[in-house]
Amino acid sequence: MRKIIFIVQKEFRQIFRNKMMKPILFVMPIVQLAVLAYTADFTVKNINIFIEDKDNSGLSKSLINKISTSDNFNLVEVSNSFTEGFSKVEKNEVDVILSIPEHFNRNLKSNKKTELSISADAINGTKAGISINYLQNLIVQFSQELVAKKGVKNTHSGIEIIQRDWYNPSLDYKYFMVPGVLVLLVTMIALFLSGMNIVREKEVGTIEQLNVTPIKKYQFIIGKLLPFLIIGLIEFTIGLAVALFWFKVPFLGSIGLIYIFTTVYLILILGIGMFISTVTDTQQQAMFLSWFFSVIFILMSGLLTPIESMPEWAQNITLFNPIRYYVEVIRMVMLKGSGFPSIINNFFIISGSAIFINLLAIWNYKKTS
Repeated sequence: MRKIIFIVQKEFRQIFRNKMMKPILFVMPIVQLAVLAYTADFTVKNINIFIEDKDNSGLSKSLINKISTSDNFNLVEVSNSFTEGFSKVEKNEVDVILSIPEHFNRNLKSNKKTELSISADAINGTKAGISINYLQNLIVQFSQELVAKKGVKNTHSGIEIIQRDWYNPSLDYKYFMVPGVLVLLVTMIALFLSGMNIVREKEVGTIEQLNVTPIKKYQFIIGKLLPFLIIGLIEFTIGLAVALFWFKVPFLGSIGLIYIFTTVYLILILGIGMFISTVTDTQQQAMFLSWFFSVIFILMSGLLTPIESMPEWAQNITLFNPIRYYVEVIRMVMLKGSGFPSIINNFFIISGSAIFINLLAIWNYKKTS
């Protein structure tokens, strides 16, 4: 145990001897969390809309006014020419075209079938889908307002839809994104720092001095991991405080449970980084290899796109992605208040993976004495 403590002390001195390390460890994550949480927004605003109004009635003008006063749409122009609107789409000046047909007012008041056409620039499929959904919701609201007015018949079938959004009633994207971004930052710090740990010793030549000491391989790896585990937990605590007090993300679950899972998760990520460090010869190699794995882990974690939307082969690959399990757990515990029985499968998967990868790192580390 004393040997491990000596290695831990050496690692802390070596980390904090570097003046650039403190800002990287404690300032950069806060800045990244703040920037990413505000920019990784799934809401779409400033949608440029062109309205083709062939009816030119008071009712069509009311609909146009409702759209133009919406926070999501910028009304570019109202015209009776679809061709004019399409030319603006080609010039990238318009995102959506709404076509109001002739006799819109008459048909709606006489309870006849009325169709509105929505055309969207779908080069960005996600933006197009969200834009159409926003516009459809506005039209439904406009229709419901008309139903309540005198002289307009109720064309609904009598079925009422009541929407309830559990765990995030205000549909605030920060509730969804901030926990995921927190996972991302903890992962990146742990993976990159541990990935360059042993290989840095190789580059400066101190690894030979360590190899001739009577320190066993497992003591060496544990001593190397513990400082970064402590730093990782401190990073997580700072990020969690920012999430709770700055972004006001609710925390409904057990703080102890999330720290236990975070500890096991960090041991796994540090083990991956340590294994990378044992198979590479330079910090540049370790950096590229860590970046390669981190990009794949992040894109296939469900952080940015739902795993259910991926092809079946990709969904199978995500079963080997540790970030996937941590993103699920942190959202479940923070937003749903889930307990240990709800995350038990994720816990044992991460625990088993942590044991395996660290044993692999210990086995792969070549020590001569």
